[in-house]
Amino acid sequence: MARSTAMSARTRAPAKNAPSGASASPASPASPARIEVRKTYKLYIGGAFPRSESGRSYLVSAADGTPLANACRASRKDVRDAVRSARQAVDGWAAKTAMNRGQVLYRVAELMEGRRDQFSAEVAAAEGLRDARAREAVDRAIDRWVWYAGWADKIAQILGSSNPVAAPYFNFTIPEPTGVVGVVAPETSSLLGLVSRLAPPLVSGNAVVLITSETRPLPAVTLSEVLATSDVPGGVVNILTGRKAELVPVLAGHVDVDALDTWGVPDAMRLDIELLAADDIKRLSRRPTTVDEARFDWLDDRAAERPEWIAAFLEMKTVWHPIGV
Repeated sequence: MARSTAMSARTRAPAKNAPSGASASPASPASPARIEVRKTYKLYIGGAFPRSESGRSYLVSAADGTPLANACRASRKDVRDAVRSARQAVDGWAAKTAMNRGQVLYRVAELMEGRRDQFSAEVAAAEGLRDARAREAVDRAIDRWVWYAGWADKIAQILGSSNPVAAPYFNFTIPEPTGVVGVVAPETSSLLGLVSRLAPPLVSGNAVVLITSETRPLPAVTLSEVLATSDVPGGVVNILTGRKAELVPVLAGHVDVDALDTWGVPDAMRLDIELLAADDIKRLSRRPTTVDEARFDWLDDRAAERPEWIAAFLEMKTVWHPIGV
């Protein structure tokens, strides 16, 4: 019995002179612990990624309270810089053909498709969604961007007209972009709601200054990276993160902002913001008072894909032209 046990032990032990391939490979040395390269979240102004001129930031947490990142806390000067960039960019964007604007915006959707996993992870963390629900929201955001891009060369046909007149003239009504539009993004829908409010003014040739969700800004920052690598000219979209109570009044009162989308303005601020916007007769797009922003179903295409949301940021120009000239 002892002899059998000894022979068994010798059988299991590797031979000292055995070729290197005949025995098990020695374990590779443990890899050193890797330090994660963390993302620095910045503003997006004029096609570049500056930090806030104030140097401030604020903590962004997941839906369950887990700290996620520090986002830039934009200042009044950052708002002014963003409006200036939008004003410089709007004429070139409006001058592009409608078909070209549609192609440029479709390219944004292509790039968003390539970042589906990243967007899904950020939306899941921000909104406390399960993975499947977060992917659905991201997919719908991409599809909605495509839907609005398709309206670029169609909205003028719907809203424009040739008007009968009792004179030897043609009379045409033609929609034109309003100019610089301030957009206050929905607070609860970090990507889908944002896309649903950002795309309509862009489609028709406006430039946008966007204030993101205050508590869920990270998907918007990733969208700014998509925009920066797309064909959208710098300054056409400017994205600011920070405190709405600090930024929205500055945007609403800025005389070089032509229109304001107040969907994401907190109810307690709405009256004051609308009064500020009225001082220089801004065009205003409101969330209906009967609609609770926190309960609005952004996944409902019939509720959130609206050509009239594009029309809200268009001016109607009437042109007279002599017949035969």
